[in-house]
This record gives sequence, C-alpha cells and structure tokens, in this order.
Amino acid sequence: MARRIPVREILRLRASGLSATVIARTQPVSKTSVVDTFHAADERGVAWEDVEGMSDAEAYALLFPERVHEGPVYRDPDWDRVHRELARVGVTLKRLHEEYRDDARSKGEPFMSYGRFCKRYREFTVRKQVVSRVGHKAGRIMEVDWAGPTMRLVDPATGEVSKVYLFVACLPFSRMSYVEPTLDMKQDTWLRCHVHAFAYLGGSTPCIVPDNLKTGVKSHPREGEVVPNGAYREMAAHYGSAVMPARVATPRDKPSAESEVWQAALEIIAALRDTVFTDFNELKRAVAERLEEHNARPFAKREGTRRQVFEEQEEPLLHPLPAVPYEVCEWVYGRKVQRNRHVAYRRNYYSVSHLAVGRTVDLRVTDSTVEVFLGGERRATHPLFPAYARNRYSTHAGDLPVGRSYSDWDAGRIRRWADRVGPSCREVVDRIFQRVDYEEQGFNAALAALRLEHRYTRPRLERACQMALASGRPSPRYKHLKPILETGQDLAAGARPGDDGGPGDDEAGYVRGADFYGEV
Repeated sequence: MARRIPVREILRLRASGLSATVIARTQPVSKTSVVDTFHAADERGVAWEDVEGMSDAEAYALLFPERVHEGPVYRDPDWDRVHRELARVGVTLKRLHEEYRDDARSKGEPFMSYGRFCKRYREFTVRKQVVSRVGHKAGRIMEVDWAGPTMRLVDPATGEVSKVYLFVACLPFSRMSYVEPTLDMKQDTWLRCHVHAFAYLGGSTPCIVPDNLKTGVKSHPREGEVVPNGAYREMAAHYGSAVMPARVATPRDKPSAESEVWQAALEIIAALRDTVFTDFNELKRAVAERLEEHNARPFAKREGTRRQVFEEQEEPLLHPLPAVPYEVCEWVYGRKVQRNRHVAYRRNYYSVSHLAVGRTVDLRVTDSTVEVFLGGERRATHPLFPAYARNRYSTHAGDLPVGRSYSDWDAGRIRRWADRVGPSCREVVDRIFQRVDYEEQGFNAALAALRLEHRYTRPRLERACQMALASGRPSPRYKHLKPILETGQDLAAGARPGDDGGPGDDEAGYVRGADFYGEV
C-alpha cells in the first residue's frame, strides 16, 4: 500500500501558522499532498482540535475516506502456482507478471507493478520457507566439488592408513546429491566421477559448475575468462554439457555444492566415523547406503525429500544419456612415426599409414584403445596392449604400402648386413623376423642388435650371437647380446688377440704412429 499522508502533523503545523510551502519542506511529502490535505480539511470543516486525540490512521480516514480500503488494494496471484511454474525451463517472474497483469485487465481489476510482484514473491518464499526458484531451474545445472573432510582406509596387513576423498555432485533445484569415495583426486578420477554421477541421475544437465581446481580448470586469472582443460571440455561435450567454473573465491557461484559438501561430511563421514574399513569396495557400499538415506530423508524446511522432488519435477527435464558412456582418455602429443610405419607408446608399437612416416602425430589413449591423430584427423585405431606387454606390434595391413617402395632399410638389406657379421648373427636376425607378422615390425629389433658392431668388433658380435643361441633363447635380441659383450663373456670363451673392442673390419680408422708421440 502507498505511504499515507501525515494528516495530523500537517494540521498541527497549519494551526501553528506555517504555510503549505514551509510544511512541505519539513515533512516527507510534496507540496501537492499538503495542499490536498488543506482542501480536504476545509471541505469537511476539520481543524487540528478535531484530530488531536486521533491516531494517524483515523485522521487520514476522516479526511480521505475514499482512499481507505478494507484488505489489500491488489488481488494476489496464486503464489503456489507461481512457485511451481518458475521451476519450468524458460519461465521467469517477468513472464508470470505479464500473465497476471493481462488476467487482471481482462477482469477490470487493478494489478500490482512488476517490482511489487517480485517483492511479494520473495515474501511468499520466506513465509513458506521454500527456496526461491529465481536462481535455480530444474534440470539445468549440476554443481560439483571435492569434500574437504576425508575418510580413512586401513591396510590390514601393514596397518597403513590411506586417505579416502569424497566427490560430491548436486542438482540445485531438487538438492539431489551424488557422493563417491576415491583414493586420489587426479584428473582421470575426477572425470570418471562425473560419468558415474550422470549415470546415477539417469541424465545430464546443460551446465556443470565446478570449483577452480587444477583437475578441471587450466587457468583462472583474476581478470578475464576461466579456461577449463581440454579433457574436461571433451567429457562435458560428450554429454551435451558446458563447463562453467565458479569465480575464484566466490562460493556463492555454487552454493548448493558448498552446502552438500557439509551435508556429506555430516551425514556420511560422521555416521561412519567409528567404522574401520579395510576394503575399499566395502567402504564404497557403505557410502552408497548412506547416500540413499540422505536423498530419502525429508527436508527440514520444505515438503518432500530430495528424491521425490527430483523424480517428480527434475528427472524428466534432464538430457538423455548418450548410447555409449564417456571413456576417460589420455592425450599424448608429438610422437613421431618411425620408418617402420609405427608409433611407439609404452614400449609397444601401433601402425600408421606409410604416408605419415616421419611426421608428428598425437595419440588419444583410453582404457581399451589407442587412436592416432594427424592434423586433428583420426588416422588409425588399435586395441591397447595390456600394461605388462612389451615390444608388441599392432599392425593394420592397409597401413603398409602396396608393392615395393623405397625405404632406408628393408629386410633384404638387414639380412645382408647380418651375413657380413656371420652365420650366428644371421640366425639371430632371421629369428627376429620369424616372430613378427610383418617384416617392418622387426626392423628396430634387428637393427638394434646389428648396431652393436659399431661399439664392438664383428667377431665379438658373432660370438655373442653364438652364445645367445646356445643358451636356448628362442629369439635373442639386443637386451640379451649387450650384457654378454659388456661383461666380456665372449672374450672369456676364446678371443683372438686384438679383439678387445673397436671398429668393425669395414670401418676406416686413423691411428697415429709412434713418431707422433715424440719427447717434449
């Protein structure tokens, strides 16, 4: 309601002999309001003595009875409906006010302004003790963070205590939460937790609001744009989401996650504080049980539970999950394609088109595959060898050239070099080629063995090959030949004078004569 004119005070000052202009200067009213009061008092024959014993409201009603109404001037809309409608995507208070205004006009009723409409809605949320819908839309945002408090995992054999961290995700509208314990806070773990959170919710949100942690954000300057890292953006894009990091030192940008971190610490960590966990899977099950209890517990100041509000109002608005979950990947940049048309990763080799030999490629490595990218375009995909595998080759026949093409090295040239060393060396090279599917896969291993001739003599390398074959190894290689030469086992087996190491027979050397070293 509009502020009333202080009728009693105006009439008192008028009785003191002050003019309308002077009264308007001393009171928080305009001169027009003072003059209107004078006219109303004169019309009704009312003086200061008549209102001296009245209250301000009674005096105002005496002079302006037409302005006094029983009850509110404007009809209130259905605030419960307004609150429900605000939860829907695209609905704002301004749109709802326009609908309220049009309805009032059609009925010939007065209507409140937009500012008063917003104020009355805020009063409704305070009175009903509900969270305002102005800042949160259903199915729009997922806030994520690491909980500050940690849990403990005890090794039953050694008694060593390890920290267990809690990943927390929250939907601000329904306060539906997801909590997952982890053994570290690395980037791969961070991304996997997001994948598990979306799977738990059964859908994804258009926006993900994380903190400015290193696993999610590449740079967060004081001024300018906060930049998420590439892996985080790729994961979000897979689910049709965008990463919107909170500003530095601004917890209000993700208040729901901040609150849920505290709730997780209170209801999960505190509830399990006396339980000693020696198995990580057991700890995960206990946390999952507490999480279900947390989401099913009634709100303290709202009706319903987190799960009820989520299932009834928010779950239908989530984006559907992609057919294939996101696979956490590692990017390896700047790997050169070798002459054998393969690129190395963790001591194993993966083929690339022969047209990419000598060029630099990038590798995208997931838990199961290795993808080779050249200039941003994927050129090859291979199954990833297990972590224990060494010197294995994954080769696509289509990556090899058709017919005979020029190469610095080929199998014939390598075998001719081995023939110059000796029959045992040739046998070693032949066995290397026999154990690969394509000859190109054996180039590196064969050349590594033959290049020992550069450091030792051909006779010594030949005897080392002979000893390695005699030891019963099916395919001796560099790692077997080098120790024999380094420790001199070949010499102990019967070396000729002068075979103590040096250049091969076909390598030229310059030796200074005795005359060069004269007396000073």
